[in-house]
Amino acid sequence: MLAMERIGYILGVFAALVAVIYGFWNEWSEPIGVVCLVVTALLGFMIAGYLNITRRKLDGVPPEDDPLGEISDIAGDYGFFSPYSWWPLWLGVSCALIFLGLAIGWWVVALGALFVIPALVGWVFEYWKGPHAL
Repeated sequence: MLAMERIGYILGVFAALVAVIYGFWNEWSEPIGVVCLVVTALLGFMIAGYLNITRRKLDGVPPEDDPLGEISDIAGDYGFFSPYSWWPLWLGVSCALIFLGLAIGWWVVALGALFVIPALVGWVFEYWKGPHAL
């Protein structure tokens, strides 16, 4: 976790320096690039800050920072994943239709929204009833 925190700080400092250099290079006449680089710097600092706070709350050395640690020290439960769910496919197709509608026309966005709502509800409540209920 300490290495990831350092990478976040390095990304933040690098993006901030590049934002200043980029601003001076084009004499602050093009603000979009500077804004994007500043936001990238802030996101790098945000990730590093979150990892710093999380690392300080843990007791002792996290397993990934222990030089004598074993791979099995990090093992744990990653959660429950559906083995054969079709709902993410329909949700992805619906979202692609919505984003395609942003380029083509608003009527395609409305059509995609009609498909995304049942796909999202179906995915959320997939294990609510039926043979695979939890």
